Amino acid sequence: MIKVNDNFTLLSPSYLFSDIAKKVSDYLTMHPESEIIRMGIGDVTRPICPAAVKALHDAAEEEACGETFHGYGPEQGYGFLREAIARHDYRERGIEIDPDEIFVSDGAKSDTGNIGDILSPDCKVAVTDPVYPVYVDTNVMAGRAGTCLNDGRWSRLEYLSCTAENDFCPPLPKEKPDVIYLCFPNNPTGTSLKRDQLARWVDYALANNCLILFDSAYEAYVSDPDVPRSIYEIEGARRCAIEFRSFSKTAGFTGLRCGYTVVPRELKGSDSNGGEVGLHNLWLRRQSTKFNGASYVIQRAAAALYTEQGRSQVRETIAYYMENARMLLEGLTAAGFTVFGGKDSPYIWVKNPEGMTSWEFFDALLSRCNVVGTPGCGFGPSGEGYLRLTAFSTHEATAAAIGRLARFAGN
Repeated sequence: MIKVNDNFTLLSPSYLFSDIAKKVSDYLTMHPESEIIRMGIGDVTRPICPAAVKALHDAAEEEACGETFHGYGPEQGYGFLREAIARHDYRERGIEIDPDEIFVSDGAKSDTGNIGDILSPDCKVAVTDPVYPVYVDTNVMAGRAGTCLNDGRWSRLEYLSCTAENDFCPPLPKEKPDVIYLCFPNNPTGTSLKRDQLARWVDYALANNCLILFDSAYEAYVSDPDVPRSIYEIEGARRCAIEFRSFSKTAGFTGLRCGYTVVPRELKGSDSNGGEVGLHNLWLRRQSTKFNGASYVIQRAAAALYTEQGRSQVRETIAYYMENARMLLEGLTAAGFTVFGGKDSPYIWVKNPEGMTSWEFFDALLSRCNVVGTPGCGFGPSGEGYLRLTAFSTHEATAAAIGRLARFAGN
């Protein structure tokens, strides 16, 4: 028989959000009359903004004409999009990022999962807990995680607990890892780090020769001026960090698929002989070999987000979702729930009622309220006792969900 990668057999047979989808599907089969409000999977609900839609149409027309047709594009992304990203996402904020250091892709999930290809299987990895499951699962697939312990942790990963007791600010590692995953504003807790808090991580990485993989997919939701939207706002981060960003939650591209990763040229690693190797060149080689690039049509739509019209429309969408977050935060607090997040992030982290596990809370909300969340335990051991709700809904559905949860809390 064909030999398989044993590391895949160590994983749970299905992905967290697949389990949720099956539970909801089974419930609807039994109760087809139910009006489900979905606040579990972080998918957006508002349509693509008009500026991007027009760019999609225009680019499709270009593809229909021989004189303007585009075939294979550059694996790193078209220059027009990388220039727009460098100018508007970084240089306007006083951050010097060269367009050549930007790699356009089909989303941050892909890049955070694939970045491990350029790192040694022997690297010691640290993750915050709770954590976006992709960070852990892809390291299991690569053989870096070790064995799964009884409490759900993996033996070779260092877990940095983010709990209410430490204000969801992860402690610095004790085991001197090679690679550290940070996601802020955080998925799933919805919390963020202040500038001085993030600076501690950069200082630690520089002092201990660590690589920070910084997922800032939700940076556009930040309103607090003391919360960095990019790790490169911190001095020295270009020498220790790779940053991942996405247009999915910023501009509703979950169905179009586009994001990007920044790999500064200063980032260096070492090979097995101790020789210095640039991570930028390794990632370029990886992408050139394994990735054909995001489509021309989608990249034109992404570039349109940086026009004056596009930026205004994106701000309107973000404001809409953040109004939902405000409604959830205030409404659930008034109903008696203990709630976190929702201020610089579209996620609400809800503490379970006393005596309920995360999955029991999920099941109770599904059956009694017809509201779907995400059980916190699916994000790691420290997520047990919580449930994540998203603000990616309509105002009307958000208000209805608050009313249902308030009645649940009042029994």
